[in-house]
Amino acid sequence: MHSFLMTLDCPDGVGLLARITDFVASQGGSFTEVNQFTDKISNWFLARFAFEMERETSLAEIRNAFVPVARELNASWSFREATKPVRTVLLVSKEDHCLADLLWRWRSGELNIEIPLVISNHTDLRSVLEKEGIPFMHIPIPQEESAKENAFRQVSDAVCEVSGELTVLCRYMQILPDWYCAEHHNRIINIHHSLLPAFAGADPYKRAYDRGVKLIGATCHYATGELDAGPIIHQEVLDVEHFHTPVDLRRIGRDCERLALARGVRLHVEDRVVVHQSRAIVFGN
Repeated sequence: MHSFLMTLDCPDGVGLLARITDFVASQGGSFTEVNQFTDKISNWFLARFAFEMERETSLAEIRNAFVPVARELNASWSFREATKPVRTVLLVSKEDHCLADLLWRWRSGELNIEIPLVISNHTDLRSVLEKEGIPFMHIPIPQEESAKENAFRQVSDAVCEVSGELTVLCRYMQILPDWYCAEHHNRIINIHHSLLPAFAGADPYKRAYDRGVKLIGATCHYATGELDAGPIIHQEVLDVEHFHTPVDLRRIGRDCERLALARGVRLHVEDRVVVHQSRAIVFGN
């Protein structure tokens, strides 16, 4: 059996699902999972399909066969082999809790990814990656604007050189330039230390403590040119008690960050996220 994943979004219309079902049947495929959603406000259809083929079929063959259907539906779409790992580049700074969690999930086979490279603007985590046998690249990010631009061009080139399909910011404490986000559109996942947009910026847990918050959360989202404004993939939240100190809040926050990022990455690599305008439609499992 050959397993494929398909995502699709297009203007809503009569018989859309039947048209796609007919296509898969014509190729000798059978569905193993079907997810669909129609946004009634924008009159837009979004879907994810998993299907199997008994006959020997290449990804290129399936894609080429679907082109006339996609034109007919005016659809944006993608096909991917379900079992093929997604080549994922990790960007880190000094904090290691999100990195350590993703590495554990990668080693255990929980995440269907391969990690060809980790890039950092510091060298603090080099030894962690060397122990894992994962290539590590140190690219400092200078303060001077023209030098900073060149550094981010090095980062982008490095991702492309290893054929990175996804970039994950594991508490990477740098703001990506607009052009970088545009070149890797909806292929950069970030973890934010709160339920956006509250308490953005420096030392959020101290300010949360000062405000007496009752919940702490984390937001996993796609990075865009507008800071912390990309489509939200997943959010986690935990209760906070009056006796929790700022240290406790940081601990609870790190737990939220780890889980939100891991779940967001898993949803992406399983093609369970379809972005429409500023929203990420997530087909859970």
